[in-house]
Amino acid sequence: MLDSERQILQFERIHDDYVAHYYDTWSMRYREEFIFPFLSNGVDLNTKRVAELACGSGYNSLALQQQFPKVSLSGFDISPSACADYERNTGFPAFQLDLTKPFQIEQKFDLAFVIGGLHHCIADLDQTLLNVAKILVPGGKFVMLEPNAQFFLEALRELWYRLDDSFDAETEHALNHDEILKSADTYFTCTDLRYFGGPAYFGVLNSMILGIPLKAKPIISPALFLMERYWNKIPGRRFHNVFLGRWERNGRSIGF
Repeated sequence: MLDSERQILQFERIHDDYVAHYYDTWSMRYREEFIFPFLSNGVDLNTKRVAELACGSGYNSLALQQQFPKVSLSGFDISPSACADYERNTGFPAFQLDLTKPFQIEQKFDLAFVIGGLHHCIADLDQTLLNVAKILVPGGKFVMLEPNAQFFLEALRELWYRLDDSFDAETEHALNHDEILKSADTYFTCTDLRYFGGPAYFGVLNSMILGIPLKAKPIISPALFLMERYWNKIPGRRFHNVFLGRWERNGRSIGF
């Protein structure tokens, strides 16, 4: 079976549970405190063209739209159910496509962002990053939040990926930021990089994977948020589960 077919089947299978756990009230509060402030990085995105890659059902785009009512959004996802949800929830278009394959679209974007989707593109990360570069205007920004392969529990995570059918270990794994930047530094420059993610990242945002019932999240989340704020003050990379990188597209021309 092709990697793209595996991905589609996997996402379609877990779609409903994924939406319930990753976009509930407490997961959105996590995003609003620890993730969303870094998407715009203080820049006014009103009237800007923004692409959400691996967009899912569009809740990240909705949050961005609430902050910037005049932003123009587009979604990209391999899952037909996700694309349908995105268009229904946001009112903006969604493109069903495989980010690891060459594609062409006429529109260019000022910002592209992906939250936990790039590590599903390991079948051809080089092509994926080239695709992102092609859809951005010179000076456009690419923001990514991805699992950190330098996390001190990475060996345990790899085992978890193989044993838990919520994952497809053949088509996803954590990423090393420096390695992926090296493969794309012809057309991207990193302008900001931060590492974070601890108790609340696992217990709140990833409740589905840990099997934490939704009804338990209002009880455990406040304490986990407090722990997360202190955890994120730990310096370095080893103790943080994810990285958030901001890259800038240079002016080098790329042919289609």
